[in-house]
Formats: sequence, structure tokens, C-alpha cells
Amino acid sequence: MDFRSSDPPAGPREADVLPHTAAAAVKVVVVGGFGVGKTTMVGAVSEIKPLTTEETMTKAGVGVDDTWGVARKITTTVAMDFGRISINDELVLYLFGTPGQERFWFLWRGLFEGALGAVVLLDTRRLEISFDVIGRLEERGVPFVVAVNSFPGAPDHPLEELREALDLPPAVPILVCDARKRDSSRDVLLTLMRYLHSQAATQEAM
Repeated sequence: MDFRSSDPPAGPREADVLPHTAAAAVKVVVVGGFGVGKTTMVGAVSEIKPLTTEETMTKAGVGVDDTWGVARKITTTVAMDFGRISINDELVLYLFGTPGQERFWFLWRGLFEGALGAVVLLDTRRLEISFDVIGRLEERGVPFVVAVNSFPGAPDHPLEELREALDLPPAVPILVCDARKRDSSRDVLLTLMRYLHSQAATQEAM
């Protein structure tokens, strides 16, 4: 009996194949507290179907996870999100979204390995959750930009006031974004790339 098939062998979708012109790949992590929009950003900007590890929230998290301001959220990332975006014909970014709950932060160490830079997503309704996030990046020496995700009804603070509240150095970019929109999320990543380039140029000049 002949089990051979005339169908072509299965393989990746055409949309998932890495462009042949790609010459450089950069790992970027998207970090932030619980419910700030990390999964949303990776999904919005990824040119491939994103990998997510979303699980339904259970009673086990009651009293452990801080859900103030995101009480309607019913799922959560328990490991990571993964996506990919081509900035141009030669540069490809691999995006890794981190879990937001503090009890899963032990996974961040592995996700930070090899990362060239990071995006810190911010929710102005829960500004305090960003201090530990930024502190961890600074401890590891990972360059980052801060993106204020626009939530309906969230306080609208001037960016320089937020910079002062977060104690950000003048050189660290801070901008407003809508993580649901591809163009807005892509602008955040382009800002990060420009910042990394300027950092590298400064180090070379020293």
C-alpha cells in the first residue's frame, strides 16, 4: 500500500517566512505591570501570528494578584508572548512580552537574556507598579523607552511630570501610544531603535 501523498510537504506559511534580505535580528522585551497591554502590543504589531501563553484567571490569584483598575481582565500571561516585526528589509525585531504579575517575575531573567533593549508599558491609573519594573531594567543595564498606553478614563499627565515621577534620566525617551494600534506600537519600537543607535554612537565616541 502506498501511503505517499501528492500534496506538497507542510511548512511555514508564506507570511511567517523570514525575508531573505534580513541581515540583522534584535531581541526586544516588552515589560510592565499586570494588565498594562503587553500582550495587546505584541499582537497588534507582529507580522506573524503571535505566540501567547494566556490562561484564564482563577481563584488561586485572589488576594495575590493586584487587579485594581483591571477588574474586568479574565486572562493573564503566565510565561511570555512572542512576535516578530520587520523594521525594514534588513532589520527584524523579535518581541518577547513578559508576564505582569509579580509572582511570575522570576521568568524575566531568562527573557532578558540577549535582549538589546526594552519597552516599558505604563498605565497612569497604576503608576506605582512601574517603579519595580524600571528598577529591574536598570539593575540589569538594559536600555529602555517608556510608552504610556492610552486607557479610557486614565489620568492624562504631561510627559515631563511622568518623567519626574519615575525619576527617568533626560535621555530616556517617553511617549504616548495606543497598544491596540499597529502604527502606534511600531512607532514605539522605532523610538527604541533610534535610542539604542544613539546610545551605541555615544559609547563609540567615548
